[in-house]
Amino acid sequence: MNTFIHPSEVLYAGSRPFPQLAACEHFAGNEKLLKKALQIQDEISVNAQPVFDITADCEDGAPAGGERIHAEMIAGFILSDENRFGRTGARIHDVRHPAWRDEMEIILARAGQRVAYIVLPKPESADDVLTQITALDNLRERHGIAREIPVHVLIETPGALHEVWEIARLPHVETLDFGLMDFVSAHRGAIPSSAMRSPGQFDHALVARAKCEIAAAALGNGIVPSHNVTTEIRDANAAREDARRARQEFGFLRMWSIHPNQIRPIVEAMRPDFAEVNESAALLGAAQDAAWGPIQHDGKLHDRASYRYYWELLQRAQATGMDIPPDARQRFFS
Repeated sequence: MNTFIHPSEVLYAGSRPFPQLAACEHFAGNEKLLKKALQIQDEISVNAQPVFDITADCEDGAPAGGERIHAEMIAGFILSDENRFGRTGARIHDVRHPAWRDEMEIILARAGQRVAYIVLPKPESADDVLTQITALDNLRERHGIAREIPVHVLIETPGALHEVWEIARLPHVETLDFGLMDFVSAHRGAIPSSAMRSPGQFDHALVARAKCEIAAAALGNGIVPSHNVTTEIRDANAAREDARRARQEFGFLRMWSIHPNQIRPIVEAMRPDFAEVNESAALLGAAQDAAWGPIQHDGKLHDRASYRYYWELLQRAQATGMDIPPDARQRFFS
């Protein structure tokens, strides 16, 4: 009996594994803030793995008229030795902005082998997203980039929300991100400004509906739902509570940070329950010893359906820097 078969080899026959991403995505727009983010990424890494990703921002970070220079800076930043984990992506401008093609060209031509992902903002439809994905693939071919470059799509317009399932099914899409501020603004005053912050963002029916639909479309298509920012940057507990509610009430597995003070609280709030992590480790060890056949564990019957649940949970624990029992770490993450 082979007790060394890894869960990724047996639990996803006929389907792609769920993306295992860090629970926090930190946005930074200028060189100083990007360097600070890389420093923090290194400082709070666990077992030489980062617990958050960094998104270098071409959209809000670039001065008007200086988009090309800003994109060049970001490409150089992604290529730098300081980016030692290789977990830095880039947000470009939306499909209606004249600079987006230049930004994508610069980043892929210089840093296409290292950019972790490309973030696409403000689509009005699935066709808008497909236009930018097609350009991305054309650039990959032109520059000889064989690796897939994941795409993160911001859902921040009513049109994109209406077509969110179609967007989630497009090639290379790895996350659906909720853009709360622009989404509220797009409703022409029908949604009050209180829905841009807590508790209103979780209570207003139109905003809560958007969160539910984004999370459902992402999870239903095997990709990651990512929650919007918390605008309160002085009180770290605000980000922690938003992340907790996003995870427990709406099923989000990742959340944006816009200030270094928010990173740790988001990561901590997105972690699984410690007791469940220990349970997952024990159960998966027993399942592996049984070559992933059905087993009885603590008086309950388990098979590959429950194994998948506990394997996803254990991977989230790993991605958020939790302590994992040594035997499970050796079996599954060595």
